[in-house]
Amino acid sequence: MTLRPTWFGLLVALAGCASVTPHPSSPAPARAASATTDSAASPLGSPFGEERVAAGAVGTPLLIDRMDLRIGTTVQFRHIPTASELHDLTLLPGLSRVVLSFESWPTEYAPLQSLNQAPEGVEVVAILPGWPPARASVDAWNYLQIPMRIIVIVPGPPPSVESIANLNEMRGLERVIAQMDTPSRQGFERLQRPLSFRKLMD
Repeated sequence: MTLRPTWFGLLVALAGCASVTPHPSSPAPARAASATTDSAASPLGSPFGEERVAAGAVGTPLLIDRMDLRIGTTVQFRHIPTASELHDLTLLPGLSRVVLSFESWPTEYAPLQSLNQAPEGVEVVAILPGWPPARASVDAWNYLQIPMRIIVIVPGPPPSVESIANLNEMRGLERVIAQMDTPSRQGFERLQRPLSFRKLMD
């Protein structure tokens, strides 16, 4: 998949694009006040909008592509949508993007298969926290039959060379964001994707 010359700006999901009702098992959305506090503190504009976010946490981000001038609708899930949920999205006006944010990596392909039913022409973006627990977790995304844009948020340098090698094999991986107190490329030299840094301030 060819990467775009520009990448998504990550902003707090306080207003703007439409979103679906959170899944019953999903955590409650971050409070607007908390998101505003983090937004003022973080040099990246607090992309994940949660107070005292743990390293690698994702939350419910809003993704903005500065090159996309369409008046489109973004739908966000904090769970893997079912085929039925994806089909229902076609009833929304101007559907252009589906954003999936996870608290952990799916460990196998089976739960992800429903994503192959995403509406045609709709961009699907996944945001994953931390380093992949195993190569199988990376392969699960590679088995998908639709184009994906994947952003991985890591808590710091890789625990092993294998961790970097696994990400390099991830077909849809667009960017890695490292949350570090002192940004450094040390340990990321073998990464074959763009690298950004994120620092949270109290």
